[in-house]
Amino acid sequence: MRTRVSDEFGLEFPIFAFSHCRDVVVAVSKAGGMGVLGALYFTPEELEIELQWIDEHIDGRPYGVDVVMPATVIDTAGFDADNLEGQLEEMIPQANRDFVEATLDRFGVPKLPPDLETPHHLLGWTDATARPQVEVALAHPIRLLVNALGPPPKDVVDLAHEHGVKVAALASTADHARKHVALGVDIVVAQGTEAGGHTGEISSVVLWPEVIDAVDVPVLAAGGIGRGSQIAGALAMGAEGVWTGSIWLTVAESDMAPVVIEKLLAANSRGTVRSRSMTGKPARLLRTAWTDAWESDESPGTLPMPLQFMLTAEALQRITRSENRDLVGMPVGQVVGTMNRVKPVRDVMFDLVEEYVAATERLDRITQG
Repeated sequence: MRTRVSDEFGLEFPIFAFSHCRDVVVAVSKAGGMGVLGALYFTPEELEIELQWIDEHIDGRPYGVDVVMPATVIDTAGFDADNLEGQLEEMIPQANRDFVEATLDRFGVPKLPPDLETPHHLLGWTDATARPQVEVALAHPIRLLVNALGPPPKDVVDLAHEHGVKVAALASTADHARKHVALGVDIVVAQGTEAGGHTGEISSVVLWPEVIDAVDVPVLAAGGIGRGSQIAGALAMGAEGVWTGSIWLTVAESDMAPVVIEKLLAANSRGTVRSRSMTGKPARLLRTAWTDAWESDESPGTLPMPLQFMLTAEALQRITRSENRDLVGMPVGQVVGTMNRVKPVRDVMFDLVEEYVAATERLDRITQG
């Protein structure tokens, strides 16, 4: 699997793995791919601890960091930078707060213990809160900085380049990809609607060649990838590698709660839904009573980013802590239907490569008559 990106980063396989779990990041990089740590849920101080641990355990293998610097969020011009979260909290309507509490009460979800640390409501959902994460990341020997939502700010791209770090950005249309490249992005991740988390509406098999034709930088194919034959197909279309995420949620190294793992293993490919209930922007999630509630007639409607996550952050923590099987969910792609067994990262990587080889050999037999 030699491509431009595998040569650029010194990878055995051009397989990039997004995960919020540092153990998964390290295991993927050690298995010949590139692990990319999602920084969103960490404060700058917590991110520093995570990256120090990765540096100590990854044996010099390449890895990356993924941040969320959305191009469009609620206008915060004129806000007090020292009280940004407090001012945003005041913008959340009481009707939405009441709906959250009523839904939790209906399913018997208890309050958090008084001694439990209050969850971070704002996290890295804004430019202002993601920039400290970027600064922390660039102080470590990362090889790739990725922006997960919209084109990254030009000054952030330039700063990464000054540190010798390549920049990638996710795109769900060819127009998005062109905007990324115009800002200096080195790699475009073309993510189809099948993917978990924030996605557009175009399917992978349609989107990938559109983006590949639209830009002159390497493209990673993303969205629904869980088999080596899909990797072969993506490379055949002209992709330089693949970006994966969902398949790492159920590996042995994953830090997911047992109840989440159980639900993911039991789900089929129809068990996901694109919903604004988590962040205010469309994201593919495991379908649950929680996502259904936000689509019901009783719902007051979701709020724009970052208000929706600020509204629901504590509720999601309560749901996870209570292990409520009706409500507990996870961002995950349609590939969840094939995620039916817990395996170590190394075995998942081996299966992907073995399936890729089998697919390419099958094509060789066909083309050779």
